[in-house]
Amino acid sequence: MLVVKEIKELQELIRKKKEEGNTVGFVPTMGALHPGHLSLVNIAGQQSDFVVVSIFVNPTQFNDKNDLINYPRTLERDLSLLDPTACQLVFAPEVATMYPEEDKRQFNFGKLEQVMEGQFRPGHFNGVAQVVSKLFDMVKPDKAFFGLKDFQQLVIIKALVKQLSMPIEIVPCPIMREEDGLAMSSRNQRLSPEQRENAPHIYQTLKEARNKASEMSVKELKQWVVSTIDQNPYLQTEYFEITDDEDLNAVERWEDPLNKVGCVAVHCGEIRLIDNIVFE
Repeated sequence: MLVVKEIKELQELIRKKKEEGNTVGFVPTMGALHPGHLSLVNIAGQQSDFVVVSIFVNPTQFNDKNDLINYPRTLERDLSLLDPTACQLVFAPEVATMYPEEDKRQFNFGKLEQVMEGQFRPGHFNGVAQVVSKLFDMVKPDKAFFGLKDFQQLVIIKALVKQLSMPIEIVPCPIMREEDGLAMSSRNQRLSPEQRENAPHIYQTLKEARNKASEMSVKELKQWVVSTIDQNPYLQTEYFEITDDEDLNAVERWEDPLNKVGCVAVHCGEIRLIDNIVFE
């Protein structure tokens, strides 16, 4: 497994692999890796010949400076976790490498960026689009792999690739969970023991909501989810929405012929956790 920090070296290594006829799979990360990330890498290894992983904490997607400061940075540990996986090349650039000058590009994703995460984290998806478009341009992968936990981000990335006419297949990958159901996230490292013990209540509520969907209207179920999560003194719901899985339009009736996803953001102390569940 090679580790590079410079763009030219990255591109030269990938160019050689492509000349040899290899397909390139790409997994962009912000580090603080966990088994959810590693599952993406292994899926990439099953679907491509040469797997590239980036590790870069992107400053432009943080609308909360404290969140950026506190985001865990564990490069040596991350590299040791990646070593036995399908990863063959790690790109771990410095901020000055990715942003030699300020990126002033403004992307327009319409309603996709105005609801849920976009509503509560203004500017977040523009920052995501900035860094992902840069990475895609540098790596030029055939396929890129993203976890379904960040469901809205996945929809935005698909829109980005379409807008920029990039010949990249975006591959959604299943949410990886701890044994107690908590969606794996780098932010989980920052939970206190008491918070960690109570955080699984989020997914427990989502699973119960799916079972209750036949008994309640969409509006009633949304209210039930929020009140049920908030009954736990360690948790405070920021939003719970049920949307379609393509345009993120709010679902108003179960009869709507759409694939429906329930998306939630919850504060556990200062830590913000997101999760989602598909309503069959």
